[in-house]
Amino acid sequence: MSPMPLVCERMSFDEYLAFENAHEFRHEFIEGKVIEMGDTIEHAAVCAPVLAALAPVVMPYHAFSGSLRVRTPSGMSAYPNASVALAPVECDAKDRNALANPVLIVEVLSEETEARDRGDKFRHYRSCPSFVEYVLVASKGVPRIERFIKTDGVWTICDYAGPGQLQRLSSVDVVLDVDAIYAGLVGADGQLRVI
Repeated sequence: MSPMPLVCERMSFDEYLAFENAHEFRHEFIEGKVIEMGDTIEHAAVCAPVLAALAPVVMPYHAFSGSLRVRTPSGMSAYPNASVALAPVECDAKDRNALANPVLIVEVLSEETEARDRGDKFRHYRSCPSFVEYVLVASKGVPRIERFIKTDGVWTICDYAGPGQLQRLSSVDVVLDVDAIYAGLVGADGQLRVI
């Protein structure tokens, strides 16, 4: 995956929706800028087991894949790698294909997106009143799953889990087993690799 190309300097949200609906590839809308999304084999290989780990989420929660946009009150429209919402699921007033009430958001990090996932996107996600847990999953380097939680309105890094550890999510009854998420993706040197 090459660095994310900027598609347009400035665009209104309505223009973005028309643009997004007319294109085959996905784009995110951040502060009036439209950014084309890409993928790497490493990123995709880590996303699949993360989504599988969220599959047991049951009512009153609904889990969603990265093909569903999240629209924030601050105006961002993004495609997190996974999201979970508490029923009833709320769609954005302008975009019925965008979740408006995420509880949990998961981003699988890549070299190209990590700074944005930790910075601008996290800032925008935090504008959602329902959002209480953010999980960042490494796709390069060593296996690592970080978790940020909101308690009494304050966001803190709660903890991180590495090889041989479990990451228990507090917003939903799910445990992410680091070794299971990264099964077959770690070389003898402990570094992530694909096939």
